[in-house]
Amino acid sequence: MRPEPDNALRPWQRRTVVGAAWSLLLSGALWLAIHHLWGAGAGGLPHPLEAWLMRWHGLSAPAGLFALGIVAAGHVQGGWRLGLQRASGLALCALGAALAASGYALAYLVPEGWRPGVGWGHAAIGALAFGVGAAHARRRPAGSS
Repeated sequence: MRPEPDNALRPWQRRTVVGAAWSLLLSGALWLAIHHLWGAGAGGLPHPLEAWLMRWHGLSAPAGLFALGIVAAGHVQGGWRLGLQRASGLALCALGAALAASGYALAYLVPEGWRPGVGWGHAAIGALAFGVGAAHARRRPAGSS
């Protein structure tokens, strides 16, 4: 009898995806906290760390897009073909696209008056994507180890 098909990411792929996700989450969450508690979002001058945290977040964005490419190159098709975790996988694909689009919009397209709303939406989508991704990575299909 053949073993259950496995669609797990290779260790280097998993490390890349997890590292990029944590880097994006931490840099974004720290920026939000500093900006809204002590910086420009709190009515004062920008905190000196705001620019550095945004640079970190911006540097992490290509790593996140690379990680999405790693997953899209084989893991998505394999999981879909095997019928594994389709709902959470599809949600992650949609959330990744929304994050890329909203991040690009914040950097280049959004008028100043819209930035707070689009920014909070981007942050909420990012937090949701991190949670869905963590649940997707932990859950194993029935019959696999």
